[in-house]
Amino acid sequence: MNWFKKETKLDKLKKRYKNLMRKSYEIALSDKEKSDYIHHKAEEVYKQIKSLRYQYADN
Repeated sequence: MNWFKKETKLDKLKKRYKNLMRKSYEIALSDKEKSDYIHHKAEEVYKQIKSLRYQYADN
């Protein structure tokens, strides 16, 4: 029954973080600067994930 389950904002952010980290790792072999930039973006997404987790925990 997961067909009708709506993806939460937290789920979307986790998915985006995972994709950014994978992309950062793959690019690190060829372009260190671009990899660092993508990793930085992933860290910003992770901060959003942490803040949302605290909000959900308070409810």
